[in-house]
Amino acid sequence: MNAGKTIFSQIVDLYPKYRFDKIVSKYKGDRNTRSFKTWDQFLCMTFAQLTYRSSLRDIETCLLALPQKLYHMGIKGNPSRTNLARANQNRDWRIYFEFAQILIEHARELYQSDPSISEELNSTVYALDATTIDLCLSMFPWATFRQTKGAIKMHTLLDVKGSIPSFIKITEGSVHDVRILDEIVFEPGSFYVMDRGYLDFERLYRIHTGHCFFVIRAKKNLKFKRQYSNPKESMTNIMTDQIGVLEGFYSKQHYPEKIRRVKIYDAKTENYLTFLTHNFSISAVTIAELYRNRWKVELFFKWIKQHLRIKQFYGTSFNDVKTQIWIGICVYVVVAILKKRLDISMSLYNLLQIISVTVFEKVPIYQLVDHESYKAPQIDSGNQLTLFDYSTGHK
Repeated sequence: MNAGKTIFSQIVDLYPKYRFDKIVSKYKGDRNTRSFKTWDQFLCMTFAQLTYRSSLRDIETCLLALPQKLYHMGIKGNPSRTNLARANQNRDWRIYFEFAQILIEHARELYQSDPSISEELNSTVYALDATTIDLCLSMFPWATFRQTKGAIKMHTLLDVKGSIPSFIKITEGSVHDVRILDEIVFEPGSFYVMDRGYLDFERLYRIHTGHCFFVIRAKKNLKFKRQYSNPKESMTNIMTDQIGVLEGFYSKQHYPEKIRRVKIYDAKTENYLTFLTHNFSISAVTIAELYRNRWKVELFFKWIKQHLRIKQFYGTSFNDVKTQIWIGICVYVVVAILKKRLDISMSLYNLLQIISVTVFEKVPIYQLVDHESYKAPQIDSGNQLTLFDYSTGHK
C-alpha cells in the first residue's frame, strides 16, 4: 500500500469498485443524480461506521471540516445532511446487500486455510442464530414486534472459520427464528449448529435429506426412545451417547429416521446440555466442541452492536435501516479482509479502535499495529535557526 495514502483510502482500496459500479448500474442507483453519486454515499457511510458518527449532522460536520481531504478520500459529491438523507431513503438497499455478498465471498476464501475445529472435520461449519435490535414503534411503524414495541431481527448464518457471515436476513421482529430455515440453501456435507429455538423436526429432516448435518440443542420435553448406547469416552464430560428414535405423533411423522442424543455436563455453568444430531460417525466430544463454537455467532452480534452503527439509525424508513446495516456489514467484512491480508494478530475490535482515530493519518496500516518496527521519522530541516551550540555550550 502507498504510504502517502490516508488510512481511510487504504481501506477503500480493498473495495472492488468495478464490481460496485456494475451493481449500481443494475439497480440504476445513479439515475437522476447529478453530483452525489452512490459511491459518494457509500464512502460517507463507511466513514460514519469507522469513526462512530452519531447522526447525519455529525457526518456532515466532520467531513466538511476537512474539505481538502474529501477528494483524496474518493468523495467527489457534497456530503451534506440533505444529500445523505435523500440517498439513504431512496437508493435501493439491495445495492449494498449484493456488494456485501461479493466481499463475504472473498473473505471466506481468505479464511479457508484456517485450522478446523477438530481433526475429524474437513467440512464447513456454520452457526445459525438471530439477534433483535429494538426500535421505537412510533418512529418505525413497519418494524412490528409486540403491541407497544418495535424491533427488527438480523438472522445470521456464520462461517465459524474467520467468523464471516455467509447469510444474513433482516426481518421485522415478529418473524420467528425457525422460519429462516426455509430460506437457507444448505450445502451438502456441511454442519449447521443451532440453539433449541430452531428445533422443528420437519425442517431438520430437510437438512437430513439434503446430505448435510445438524447439531442442535434439545428441549427438556423431548420424547426420545433409546435403542442402544455408544461406549462412553473416558476422561471427558460426556454423560450419555445414545442412538434412538423420536416419540410423539407429529415428531415421528416429521422425522422418521434414527437420531443421536448426546448429553454432556458443562462444568462452567454446572448445567447438563443435551444435543441432537444425525451424524453417527464423529465422536461425542466433537459434537460438544461444535456446539461450543456456536458462541462465535453470539460474539459476532456483540461485536457489531458495540462497534458498528447498527443500533442507532440515521433514518426511519425500511430502506434507511437496511442500507445502514448492510454498509455496516461491508465495513466489518473489509476489516476482516484487511486483518487477514496483512496477517494482523490483534483482534478485530482492537484493529477497528485504532482505525477509528487514525483515518486521516498517512502511514501504512501495518505500521499502526506493528509498534516494534515503527519509528517516528526524524526530520532534519536545514532552515531551522540554531540558537545554541550544544557541543560547546555557547550561544
